Amino acid sequence: MTDYRTFLKEYDGRTIRIMEVCGTHTASIAHAGIVSLISPKIELISGPGCPVCVTVTEYIDRLIELSLTPDTVVVTFGDMIRVTGSQKSLQDVRSEGGQVRMVYSPLDITALAEAQPEKTFVFAAIGFETTTAVYAALIDGMIESGIRNIRLLTSLKTMPPVIDWVCSMQGGIDGFLAPGHVSVITGSDLFVPLAVAHGVPFAVAGFEGEEILMALYALVKMISHGESRVMNLYPSAVTPAGNTAAQHMIDKYFTSCDAAWRGMGIIPDSGLMLREEYSMFDAGSRDLFSDHSHHPKCRCAKVITGALKPTECPLFGTLCTPDKPQGACMVSSEGSCCSYFVNRRKV
Repeated sequence: MTDYRTFLKEYDGRTIRIMEVCGTHTASIAHAGIVSLISPKIELISGPGCPVCVTVTEYIDRLIELSLTPDTVVVTFGDMIRVTGSQKSLQDVRSEGGQVRMVYSPLDITALAEAQPEKTFVFAAIGFETTTAVYAALIDGMIESGIRNIRLLTSLKTMPPVIDWVCSMQGGIDGFLAPGHVSVITGSDLFVPLAVAHGVPFAVAGFEGEEILMALYALVKMISHGESRVMNLYPSAVTPAGNTAAQHMIDKYFTSCDAAWRGMGIIPDSGLMLREEYSMFDAGSRDLFSDHSHHPKCRCAKVITGALKPTECPLFGTLCTPDKPQGACMVSSEGSCCSYFVNRRKV
């Protein structure tokens, strides 16, 4: 009986394209050398699951504007500091007097705000369903503690609408390696309507090399048999219904909205924004839709939708490297270009 490793390595059927939506999966695939362990007829495509990569330039520009506002401090994760807006990055303006602080968790902003009540602290709230749950917990804690000098500039995204966009507008994907972190919150059943609507299978996977290989095996088998269903191969963390307590917390503070995605434009109902009754915590997040690259040859917009491999961008590895990134995909550790470059991945 052929084991799954041998099957993946010796697969000789039609060429199939599998998209890993999550940026952490992209990094894990490169780090574990997954491509070298599977047949060249199983093509792995990176998708729009890196929150830094899909954030539009106008959002960065707004953060920069806020950082230069008196008595205002922008708080963000490390990757966001290096992403260039229309002209500059937060790192650039910090050297020019902009007030920017880096943290490892959104909850770290509470201590900063309590220590300096005379200042307003604005968190760069980007991410998908996983991080949105943390932002909801942050607001819950702010209300309970009476903290009033924290605001969120939101660019929050939800996974199903962008997968639907990829299937409808981009096409050519035979199956999806579904995002493990998001699925912990949403549950694996979230992907069932997409599997049915587009006739493609989904496999929810963890992040170890062995877990990814098992998910790829399941996907290739389902694709070969013409099946379009969802398999949960991460049962230690993911259930069909997900974390209902976190879902209720998100629904308490956030509501769906149209959102702008780098390279994809505005996707209806693909984002989350603060509900009207909590708008006092918003830093001006509405209508931040404009997007363009500061370098005319940057192909981030095509890389994050799977239309191009990072190595097909004319800037990759020459003008654009992790030390001098020209696009968001090379900045973030979850970005496809950064992952390809650091791990010397070619395909």
